[in-house]
Amino acid sequence: MHYPLTIRDFLDRAVHVYPDRVGVVDEPDGPDVPVASLGAPTYREIGALARAQAARLDSLGVPVGGRVAIVSQNSARLLTSFFGVSGWGRVLVPINFRLTAAEIAYIVDHAGADVVYADPSCADVLDGLDAPHKFVLGDDDALYLRGTDPVPWTAPDEAATATINYTSGTTARPKGVQLTHRNLWLNATVFALHSGISDRDVYLHTLPMFHANGWGMPYAVTGLGGRHIVQRRIDGAQILRRVAEHGVTVMCAAPAVVNAVLEAAADWEGDIPGRDRVRVICAGAPPPTRTIERIIDELGWEFCQLYGLTETSPLVTFNRQRVEWDGLDTAARARRLGRAGAPALGVRVAVDADDEVLTASNHNLDGYWRQPEETAKAQADGWFHTGDGGYLDDDGYLVISDRKKDVIISGGENVSSIEVEDALAGHPAVREVAVIGIPDEKWGELVTGLVVAADAVTADELIAHCRTRLAGYKCPKRVEFVDALPRTATGKLQKFKLREPYWADRERPI
Repeated sequence: MHYPLTIRDFLDRAVHVYPDRVGVVDEPDGPDVPVASLGAPTYREIGALARAQAARLDSLGVPVGGRVAIVSQNSARLLTSFFGVSGWGRVLVPINFRLTAAEIAYIVDHAGADVVYADPSCADVLDGLDAPHKFVLGDDDALYLRGTDPVPWTAPDEAATATINYTSGTTARPKGVQLTHRNLWLNATVFALHSGISDRDVYLHTLPMFHANGWGMPYAVTGLGGRHIVQRRIDGAQILRRVAEHGVTVMCAAPAVVNAVLEAAADWEGDIPGRDRVRVICAGAPPPTRTIERIIDELGWEFCQLYGLTETSPLVTFNRQRVEWDGLDTAARARRLGRAGAPALGVRVAVDADDEVLTASNHNLDGYWRQPEETAKAQADGWFHTGDGGYLDDDGYLVISDRKKDVIISGGENVSSIEVEDALAGHPAVREVAVIGIPDEKWGELVTGLVVAADAVTADELIAHCRTRLAGYKCPKRVEFVDALPRTATGKLQKFKLREPYWADRERPI
């Protein structure tokens, strides 16, 4: 008998097994939190909220397969929406709240969203959106229809799209990654297995939930009865306070978040909370070996690393302390943990003749929304082509050696170099421009513009110009002026030559 895997399985189990257990602790009310906290609802209450949200979507006439976009920082309402939307057959479109109004409008239009929810801090963006229904999170009478059972999803289909996640790639316009219920179900389950999630875990949402659906942790932690702790804004000291106050045991984080914690730990009074208890799972740009050593020695936390992409839900490889490494010193363990990792259960990894990393798994995207040619290209020959260069070492672990897509990963966010180049080139004083990522201890990679100027202009003026066109995290943090840009005989820009002097002494050039 075939029983379809859907993401509502995770919520249904939590409601059945842990109905009276607190499921999530929402961000507390305060002057910097412009939405009322949901407090600390139990899993029974979370289940009721998800049903009420589905019933409201019924009342709005949103069909199975209809797209529901949400622009929000981390919040309990966003967490609930992963189930209240997709759990009854609709498609959730979580949008990066840091994007500009124009960027958000493009995504909403491209996805064809029937409904858009926005956090109060992003409420102004709703005015410029062309969607039938627009609501501010916190207006719960608009979000939930209590006392009414939602219309059942009569034919649940694990091959149906559950989320569309927009990601920056090699083109200026983001692509919508269609992930099915099966993709998300298996990713969350395999991720939970490798990271050891159980009902004793307390998970701190330092990773934005919109980012590849929080890597699957909203599903995994819920299904296994763990407790979610919401954090809206990243601050190292606040992370440490929540670890101490709530007994946090696990979190996912980009290298920039880890660096913020390390900086805060230097001023922390007393013992660092979570020592020998917290495991932090890192992804994005691989952190330097020294950073891994500091996490182990200064924080006393376990360091894990994964490699993946939004298109792979995201889990491809996982790297965690092995018993064979227990007798090694910290530096030796850090070097081993600095690799992308070994293929996760059920995931196949290969490297082609051009050193491009390929992967095949049940986590891989169904396709790019409304972009069949891009889908066929990315999935040629039955493998997903990551665009990243790398190799499998003697232990069978993947090591990433080059980012062929020229996507810069800064603070855990993907930044399209082409999109930034387009913004810089729009300034009349710019003749030519190339944008690359250079190594940075805090951000992983620093968005850097190399400019051939036609007229007098300063770096600050060019950065200010970009801020009028791009989200803040995409804007170059550094601009340098050069006389010429290296090109091939056919005029193709040779970015590897631009990167060489910055990455020459690094352990892994990215």
